[in-house]
Amino acid sequence: MPDNLSLHLSGSSKRLNSRQLMESSSETFAPNNVDLEKEYKSSQSNITTEVYEASSFEEKVSSEKPQYSSFWKKIYYEYVVVDKSILGVSILDSFMYNQDLKPVEKERRVWSWYNYCYFWLAECFNINTWQIAATGLQLGLNWWQCWITIWIGYGFVGAFVVLASRVGSAYHLSFPISSRASFGIFFSLWPVINRVVMAIVWYSVQAYIAATPVSLMLKSIFGKDLQDKIPDHFGSPNATTYEFMCFFIFWAASLPFLLVPPHKIRHLFTVKAVLVPFASFGFLIWAIRRAHGRIALGSLTDVQPHGSAFSWAFLRSLMGCMANFSTMVINAPDFSRFSKNPNSALWSQLVCIPFLFSITCLIGILVTAAGYEIYGINYWSPLDVLEKFLQTTYNKGTRAGVFLISFVFAVAQLGTNISANSLSCGTDMSAIFPKFINIKRGSLFCAAMALCICPWNLMATSSKFTMALSAYAIFLSSIAGVVCSDYFVVRRGYIKLTHIYSHQKGSFYMYGNRFGINWRALAAYLCGVAPCLPGFIAEVGAPAIKVSDGAMKLYYLSYWVGYGLSFSSYTALCYFFPVPGCPVNNIIKDKGWFQRWANVDDFEEEWKDTIERDDLVDDNISVYEHEHEKTFI
Repeated sequence: MPDNLSLHLSGSSKRLNSRQLMESSSETFAPNNVDLEKEYKSSQSNITTEVYEASSFEEKVSSEKPQYSSFWKKIYYEYVVVDKSILGVSILDSFMYNQDLKPVEKERRVWSWYNYCYFWLAECFNINTWQIAATGLQLGLNWWQCWITIWIGYGFVGAFVVLASRVGSAYHLSFPISSRASFGIFFSLWPVINRVVMAIVWYSVQAYIAATPVSLMLKSIFGKDLQDKIPDHFGSPNATTYEFMCFFIFWAASLPFLLVPPHKIRHLFTVKAVLVPFASFGFLIWAIRRAHGRIALGSLTDVQPHGSAFSWAFLRSLMGCMANFSTMVINAPDFSRFSKNPNSALWSQLVCIPFLFSITCLIGILVTAAGYEIYGINYWSPLDVLEKFLQTTYNKGTRAGVFLISFVFAVAQLGTNISANSLSCGTDMSAIFPKFINIKRGSLFCAAMALCICPWNLMATSSKFTMALSAYAIFLSSIAGVVCSDYFVVRRGYIKLTHIYSHQKGSFYMYGNRFGINWRALAAYLCGVAPCLPGFIAEVGAPAIKVSDGAMKLYYLSYWVGYGLSFSSYTALCYFFPVPGCPVNNIIKDKGWFQRWANVDDFEEEWKDTIERDDLVDDNISVYEHEHEKTFI
């Protein structure tokens, strides 16, 4: 099976060979690719391609090796191009439609409600989630106040994920494609690139978090003073040579897993879902037992906030949960497109996300509170408590327990890093350059760039970690707000699939200009980002930069501010400047809901018929074209 199939590919699907794709469009070849294509076709004259089921796809190639006129052209065809089936297609046309971007057909839509429950069960148990919970404790909240913020925060997160999932469930589209409807065919690259950047940053941060369990495993074997035995020549105030070594060990150990095809990596997630809950609850029981059954019930800081200070600490803890999920919210269609029916990704996610993440965070909170009861120190990361166990009681039992728990947490970080970051980055990059980048190459690129992020500077303190989360939310929440407004308010759930895969004149999602930019989405996005920028600059800039208290508070509420302002401003702009392809004349006064359960099994033929036309100007919208199928949902 090709490496660039989507994450949860199952069942069967067919691929087009290069001849079929070349015959499907009048604009197949880019002008600068004509000579290269002629040479490649002549060198490949003995190649025949048969179509198999996706699980057993293969190419039969004759024994004669292709002949190339130059060494560089051989390098290009054999090592640069990753998908030979679209070799004859221009970069533009391959960007518009390929086998990874097409709507998911019925055979691959196999996720039931319990599959989403299992997915979030595996996803919620990771060190980062524990640290999100502990961040609230650092702000002065006690354990139960912090837990309330987590329930509320992840409750909102569940609702946002369900809203973002709807377009994937109904039309079986991934995020890179569904975002074309709101941002425009080509401007949709902006949110996709945003997510690529965030995936790289998060991959780096998660890998650095995993350096702690790696360090604990090494200390369990080679001695608790191992760090002191390794000279520090790293030259950074936020990391030592030993810490970088642990980070690099995890980073290098992750690379082989990035080479595994997505449909085979599921076994790692199964192992994670089984082992991590046992290790987490085992760690909690161990910590409470060491604390003689007691935990610190009050604030773990010297001063407990009151009045407005308490309110803002409460809100900042709540916002931390939402900011932690900012990438997964816009990423939701990538998973919901595999749902068996429209409701498979609805109630399961709405209930499971707040419940499972709240339970995971509670473990982190209680471990931190138990650690405070034992040592009188307010640890930000529960793994610091585990290291304290090793430092104070270095015997065989403690070493074995610390090693096993640390190993399981390292596996948890590996699974989270792959599912949430490397595969997301690889999928998005393969959507941008499908001819040259597949998921494997995109994942390796993500790992390579992670070394350049210097995550130890982001993770130096809990305040810097919270600052980093807020920075991500500024940009991603504004994207999510635009997408939500466009789908639910402006278009009322209506998407014209043939237009979303076309850059021809008249396509609704080209927005009447050859650049494929929806200026309303751009303006609304900037409206969501701008108010939070002063606080962001003051937080990440030089200490001399000062802004008003109000600007900082807007920054603390960055997710709500970005989402709300982009949503409302986009709705207002579309009211005064209606968008093409809208099923209602007045988005405020007119009623109606036009979302349908799309039948896409024969979509490829419909798409081929569309691109053979000169333009789509006369392809008027008909919101009732599928009414006889009674598929509105």
